[in-house]
Amino acid sequence: MKKNLVLIGAALALSSCSLISRPADPVTVTVMGLNDFHGNLEASNFSGVMIPDPADPTKQIRLKAGGIETIGGYLDQERANNPNLVFVGGGDLIGASPVTSSLLRDEPTTLALSRLGMQFSALGNHEFDQGLKELLRMQNGGCDSNDTAKACKFENPYPGAGFKWLGANVVDKTTQKPVFAPYGVQEIGGAKIGFIGADLKATPTIVNPSGITTLDFLDEASSINRYVPELRKMKVDAIIVLIHQGGVAKDGFAAPACGSLTGPIVDIVNKLDPAISAVISGHTHQGYSCVVKGIPVIQGDFYGHLLQRLDVTVDKANHKVLSVSAANVVMDPRTLPKNAAMTALLTRAQTLTNAVKGTPVGTLAQASISRTNNAAGESALGDVIADSQLAATRANGAVIAFMNPGGIRADLTASAAGNTATFGDLFTVQPFGNTMVVMDLTGAQIKALLEQQFDNPEAGSSRILQVSKGFAYSYDSTAAKGSRVEAASIKLNGETLDPARTYRVTMNAFLSTGGDNFLAFKDGTNVLQLPNLPDVDALDAYIKANPGLTGGAQDRITRIK
Repeated sequence: MKKNLVLIGAALALSSCSLISRPADPVTVTVMGLNDFHGNLEASNFSGVMIPDPADPTKQIRLKAGGIETIGGYLDQERANNPNLVFVGGGDLIGASPVTSSLLRDEPTTLALSRLGMQFSALGNHEFDQGLKELLRMQNGGCDSNDTAKACKFENPYPGAGFKWLGANVVDKTTQKPVFAPYGVQEIGGAKIGFIGADLKATPTIVNPSGITTLDFLDEASSINRYVPELRKMKVDAIIVLIHQGGVAKDGFAAPACGSLTGPIVDIVNKLDPAISAVISGHTHQGYSCVVKGIPVIQGDFYGHLLQRLDVTVDKANHKVLSVSAANVVMDPRTLPKNAAMTALLTRAQTLTNAVKGTPVGTLAQASISRTNNAAGESALGDVIADSQLAATRANGAVIAFMNPGGIRADLTASAAGNTATFGDLFTVQPFGNTMVVMDLTGAQIKALLEQQFDNPEAGSSRILQVSKGFAYSYDSTAAKGSRVEAASIKLNGETLDPARTYRVTMNAFLSTGGDNFLAFKDGTNVLQLPNLPDVDALDAYIKANPGLTGGAQDRITRIK
């Protein structure tokens, strides 16, 4: 008996020794994050910083920020300051991209980010724009694309991404196993940093469902937490979440440790395991650096205007985080160096696409037509696009056209002399390559469709469809669910819609399958697919047919209150 007691005592003594911390062995790792890049290889207007107009110093214009050359130059500079730097992504690195990248199937973008040393990125909803098979090709390489006219034209064969997309909550419907790696570990400077990736669970409602039929998108927080124990067993020194979901903060991108963050990301972070050290977020195209439940949560605007910076000091000996500082850094081409390899890559992409990009289409009445919505949710450019789609499908019997506002990616700005819009200008507005669809809906179904604008969990608020000329209605946003649109106000060419009558309507392929939760389209009949009529071609034809085009009058939708 005495012998047993001695053994137990010895075991307790050893256990107590194991709880004593070793002398600290600190190292600082710099984590740079890029979210919602959308293939913007070139700098673009950043609303967060205004500068004097070179043509008139008394006026202010937006800073042109970002661009792969400047991002690369900044990373070079910071690696020289701290070689312990990890470059990661917050999703939507590709998809909805300008001509320079998208006409080459976004291969220049994945190759640029790979050559800049990106290690991991969260999956974003736009990574799935062309379906799972194409995304796997983007990850793994090859030329077996669903668009062989664009694939492998930049580099043949396309070698695949040098970084890993992560998706802890993106699983196969049958096996419920992740289709992409759920997490990755980067060893640098003797430290081990774990990264867990997740996409927003509402992805199926905002991408073409036909491309992701084999996938489930699970709850973000529980999926992330599932892999924390595995990483802790690997004795990582910090765990950082890369998630394509975000929120909104009123403090702005430069405010440190803001406390005003709202939106889906807050609910997710509040459910995360306390072992999470920081969260790099995306999707909402906001710039913020906030703290939720003691965890830094940061997002860097979009298009590469900002890089998210986390300086994480860890104790390698005891596998714990000592401190995390967070800040957004403006990618200002005026003050930052350029990366020569990225200049060469960008030049090649431009050379391969400039001929198409610069093709003149037609003239606008002014330099730009805005996509900014009025109080009712209608935009001048939304009117134009809906009109173009109706014009392109009148021969198919269409009398009404609907356009989702999320598919309008930029103002239509004429880049050539004399307010001449080029194909590149149009493509910047509508880069998805959505084809047109025509179907029959009854007046009652159209009423149900309009009500779905106000019951959209992904949007977090109303998502107002843009409508063609001749169609009009009024709504009361304070009325009860299902009764916000006044039935008597829904009119086509001044005549109230008959609930029982059938109307021929036009929309893009994304909407036709219930995209953006507009499920009423799925009930349409006599569906006609127009695979040879992309939305951008409809807009192209409309601008050519209407020289000196002006924006719509924004008088088709009326908000009562």
